[in-house]
Amino acid sequence: MEVRSGELTLPRPRRRRVITVSNQKGGVGKTTTTVNIGVALALSGLNVLVIDLDPQGNTSTALGAVRIAGTPSIYDVLLGEISIAEAVQTCPDAPRLGCVPATIDLAGAEIELVNMSEREFRLRGAIEAIDGDFDYVLIDCPPSLGLLTINAMVAAAEVMIPIQCEYYALEGLGQLLGNIERIKQHLNPTLAVSTILLTMYDARTKLAEAVADEVRKHFGDTVLKTLIPRSVKVSEAPSYGQSVITYDPGSRGATSYLDAAKEIAHRGAKEQKA
Repeated sequence: MEVRSGELTLPRPRRRRVITVSNQKGGVGKTTTTVNIGVALALSGLNVLVIDLDPQGNTSTALGAVRIAGTPSIYDVLLGEISIAEAVQTCPDAPRLGCVPATIDLAGAEIELVNMSEREFRLRGAIEAIDGDFDYVLIDCPPSLGLLTINAMVAAAEVMIPIQCEYYALEGLGQLLGNIERIKQHLNPTLAVSTILLTMYDARTKLAEAVADEVRKHFGDTVLKTLIPRSVKVSEAPSYGQSVITYDPGSRGATSYLDAAKEIAHRGAKEQKA
């Protein structure tokens, strides 16, 4: 991966932070969050690796990664055929960000992993073997609890959950938290929900405000102060192979994701210091 020098404007964590971005409910801004938090951290001088573990490959597309058949990808990494270093592509808009893309091959990985030894630990082993100075590893996983998502949660120490400020926002959240607890008990005792990010917030509606209040009441300080607004620019950016931060830097969506990244970085530095 090509890494260019840049001004460091956010605190560098003392040790690498591995965060899986997860929600078993689709359409909550999971991929958008992974892409934009990753780019925001990278443009702030931190070295970031984004791993696309969703067979749809939307994260790869938004980061400008090549993902045609035969491209070295996370599928090959999980099967043990190549290392992460051999699959990393540099994001064109953020030279400090590397992306391990997902290709169509990943759709069959769940079945192939079933009979493999240490099947839940394949991604953890690959990340631990990284010979690179990454400050953050962000893992975008599919909206389901299969072996891919389990691999992501076993590999990570932190879970970030995007929750949309809409009706049924908390639907399925109890199941997700229960699954995280089971993985913590049986496979990864260090796993914890470190961050909840409220997305698709529409200040014009009372519903959005009510959902935000409800989430804050349930989860307290785990919820970031920053709200990600519902935004046309945020939705448009991936179709241009970009994050909203590089597509329209002055938009509310871009500034909100930059603010969220600042919160995540400062919180992490504070916790590691403690």
